[in-house]
Amino acid sequence: MTLALDAAAQDLLFREARTANTFTDEPVSDEQVQAIYDLVKFAPTAFNQQPLRVVLVRTPEGRERLVQHMADGNKAKTSSAPLVAILAADNEFHEELPAQLPSFPQAAELFFTERPVREASAHFNGALQAGYFFLGIRAAGLAAGPMTGYNAEGINKEFFGDGDHSVLAVVNIGKPGEDAWYPRSPRLAYDEVVTTV
Repeated sequence: MTLALDAAAQDLLFREARTANTFTDEPVSDEQVQAIYDLVKFAPTAFNQQPLRVVLVRTPEGRERLVQHMADGNKAKTSSAPLVAILAADNEFHEELPAQLPSFPQAAELFFTERPVREASAHFNGALQAGYFFLGIRAAGLAAGPMTGYNAEGINKEFFGDGDHSVLAVVNIGKPGEDAWYPRSPRLAYDEVVTTV
């Protein structure tokens, strides 16, 4: 079947894209991150909510604060990546919802007054946005190294402190370096995933 994206774009975003474990020292600019976000902001979410928050960890001091909360196997690559981003969900996203959903301005007060409901929705929709963030990194010609091996409570306190944000992932970003990839692991076949009723 012919897809709307040409083969090169499919390879860039999906087939040839890999999680990078090493990076060159080529910097990642603010302009590149802005271009990534300008794609990511169009990710589909429920009620057009936009809970994703991104902290760019650029300074040595910021990197040191982050690395102490990473799992041992992730410390070295987080220390050396050109750019590291903390992706988090804003659990108070509903405060902006009337402006983001002018066709249904009462959605926040109808559905998101209870904190557990907000947290679940922020986590799910923030994770959707995070997936698009990884694709945006690839679309910029960069490699992403997303990680969930960290002390989430420690990162939340260290970088947010307000109790209103929950880390979703930490991602290393840059041009892939030497021996950046592990061997490609198998994927489930179509018939193992898809059923028809």
